[in-house]
Amino acid sequence: MKNSKRAVVVGAGLVGSLWAILLAKRGYEVDVYERRPDVRRMGFLGGRSINLAMSDRGWRAIQLAGIEDQIRSVAIPMPGRMMHSEEGDLTFQPYGKEGQAIYSVSRGGLNLALLDIADRYENVQLHFDQICRRVDVDRNALLFENAQNGERTEVETPLIFGTDGAFSAVRNTLQKLPMFNYSQQYLEHGYKELSIPPTADGGFRMEPNALHIWPRRKFMLIALPNHDGSFTCTLFLPFEGDESFSRLDSDTAVSRFFSKYFPDAVPLLTNLLDDFRTNPTSSLVTVRCSPWQHGSRILLLGDAAHAIVPFYGQGMNSGFEDCTLLDQYLDQYDEDWEKVLPLFSQERVHDANAIADLALRNFIEMRDRVADPQFLLRKKIEAHLHEKYPQEFLPLYSMVTFSHLPYGEALREGQAQDRLFDRILRIDGVENKWNGPEVEGVFREWLRERALI
Repeated sequence: MKNSKRAVVVGAGLVGSLWAILLAKRGYEVDVYERRPDVRRMGFLGGRSINLAMSDRGWRAIQLAGIEDQIRSVAIPMPGRMMHSEEGDLTFQPYGKEGQAIYSVSRGGLNLALLDIADRYENVQLHFDQICRRVDVDRNALLFENAQNGERTEVETPLIFGTDGAFSAVRNTLQKLPMFNYSQQYLEHGYKELSIPPTADGGFRMEPNALHIWPRRKFMLIALPNHDGSFTCTLFLPFEGDESFSRLDSDTAVSRFFSKYFPDAVPLLTNLLDDFRTNPTSSLVTVRCSPWQHGSRILLLGDAAHAIVPFYGQGMNSGFEDCTLLDQYLDQYDEDWEKVLPLFSQERVHDANAIADLALRNFIEMRDRVADPQFLLRKKIEAHLHEKYPQEFLPLYSMVTFSHLPYGEALREGQAQDRLFDRILRIDGVENKWNGPEVEGVFREWLRERALI
């Protein structure tokens, strides 16, 4: 296995196409099988994309793939979130310090770029319209069926990588094996994609350098800018209940709902009713499993191993980080797959579960807490402490988004910071002395306590 130079990648989405590129750079003969048609010819269908927010972990992978300049040329920096109140008031909340930003990137455009790069390698073969029907773990063989004509092809290979999404066919086979742990958890909320078109002259109808959020306690609307002047919007709403997708069963109900809760967005959503009728209402699922590998021959990556909800903007970033970390393991252990796959699986699962927890936590923050005065005060104190003590204090969001700290460590640090702010926010009159000696005294005491733990 150490000297094997052939691999099959099942799934040509973001993670699959990136991993094919990294394997090709190492000289592997790579066959990539994708159940969809070639999106470079068919185009991407809208309605369930949820624009991507590229952060530091994702950019590292893009650098490895060699397309950083290409993607940056169409990526839009978002240094903060723009909050829209029900009255139409706007409040900007920076994500990090000056110069830090997440970047709005088209999922379809990024996938196209990665596929084009992969296709340029002579040792990469892309196969589309290929449905994975069976994985034989004993022979390391896969059976594919052509979606157009039903023709079946069996492929044997030394290495199989399952990058075929949250409902992975490769993982479905591993789930039937002894000692394989699996769980999935659906939110009671679904989502629907909407759009804000550009102005007649191709400009933006809102501030482009921000992630726009309309937080409404139990639900929310968000909007991310696109390079053509449009915004991709997503409504996150419960499936059932007083305010839910089940109640928005007519144009009148939809119009009434948006006029009540998102009045400043209504004039911008010029295709609202058509979008609402046409685009699907999709679900949000968290997938956890372990181990990600079977022996030293099969490995799950990306959503196939750890699908998460999109509320920390880390789904694609964490999948890309799978690839960059695995690539580093291959360097460290001289491409000894018998060492690399079990070790990578063992160490990475913990961090994947941590970002899943963080994403669920951030959903509550985005829809409910971002307009809360106590939350805003905490953010102000966090920024103050980070500016004054940059080596001792890094806010949780910055750890996740602007660093490469393992997600598990970020989660533990975030929980410790919660305990710190439970104490700080109990200080009498803290809103008037948030940057004073009493707050810093509590902070220094917290640092001393942690040094003793």
